[in-house]
Amino acid sequence: MAENRGKPHAIMISVPYQGHINPFVNLALKIASKGFSITFVHFEFVHHRLSKAHHLHCNKTQVDIFSEARESGLDIRYTTISDGFPLEFDRDANYEEFWGRVLHEFPSRVDEFVRKTIKSDPYLLHFLVADTVFSWPATIAEKYNLVNVSLWTEPALVFTLAYHVDLLIENGHFPCKVNNIHEEVNYVPGVKSISTRDLTGMSVSFGSFVHTSRQVIEEIAYGLLLSEVHFIWVVREGILSSSDTKIMPDGYEDEVKDKGLIIPWSNQIRVLSNPAVGGFLTHNGWNSTIESLWCGVPMICYPFLFDQPTNRKLVVNDWKCGISLCDGTSVDRKEVAEKIKSFMSGAPSKRFRQEANKVKTILHHALEVDGSSEKNFNQFIKDLKDKIQSGTSN
Repeated sequence: MAENRGKPHAIMISVPYQGHINPFVNLALKIASKGFSITFVHFEFVHHRLSKAHHLHCNKTQVDIFSEARESGLDIRYTTISDGFPLEFDRDANYEEFWGRVLHEFPSRVDEFVRKTIKSDPYLLHFLVADTVFSWPATIAEKYNLVNVSLWTEPALVFTLAYHVDLLIENGHFPCKVNNIHEEVNYVPGVKSISTRDLTGMSVSFGSFVHTSRQVIEEIAYGLLLSEVHFIWVVREGILSSSDTKIMPDGYEDEVKDKGLIIPWSNQIRVLSNPAVGGFLTHNGWNSTIESLWCGVPMICYPFLFDQPTNRKLVVNDWKCGISLCDGTSVDRKEVAEKIKSFMSGAPSKRFRQEANKVKTILHHALEVDGSSEKNFNQFIKDLKDKIQSGTSN
């Protein structure tokens, strides 16, 4: 192992949801391309679900992606870690119990994993890359004198709101109010103004979210049918959820066979890149939002929880390249149909597409050789190497 002497080695651990996993995978590949060694650590149950999805739908898993990366010469290792629950435990239905253990018991598992990893190859210069949402990385990094890289996988606006959550609590704006009263929040440093309806939706349990989503899916489904547009609907049943319950209305696929294609998985970027796509009806997860903007596709927004309402605000209010699917708290198929018809009609469609293309241009320029993103990433790599070499943690 002496050949690894002095080589930086990242131990990467993400929150076990796709919206966090995707940025971690991309960062792993990017860091590896700079000559770093990577150990990508998946939750065991996520690996199991993704492997199952791969078997059913033949989509690539992280194992496939990293295998291809190794074949191209990148130094990436892949492994899993248990969260302490059996694989069959329903983490979605028992959301609070699951996260209670992740927050309080999982850190000791990470501690042991990091200890063994360092011991297995002491010649590497180990450092930690963990999700900002986790509370344990700084403690573990300090214990083993590791540099700690904290990766935030959501927009800066959401980070700012989370950072100043004490102000929101003080003013009675967090946890989010369950009624439909909208108030303007204009006291958060760095944020001009934001409505309470656009604040990160955290007082909602995942179990009730799943139940509610099944209630509204029928209205959205038949709203699409009434709108008479052609559509592709990707229904990821049982891929990152422990439930395999069929969520589409009975007989719906037969009703829309001349207008709609319902599939279990797709390469979202490839679909959005197709010039025939006129819009993207999305829950506004940050991955989907960025991918839609990257392809210049305007959005019809229907956020559920977490950062999604804030992401919707950015799309609709700030960048003006999308609309909200529903103005109220309920979903009605007739309203859905009218919104989609209006969105897809000539003048609005052209206007939204123009605004989406403005953002697309900014994103693409940022990733050019002399673009702001590439410059900042190269500076990050330089600073990271300096810190690792100096042996300074955090």
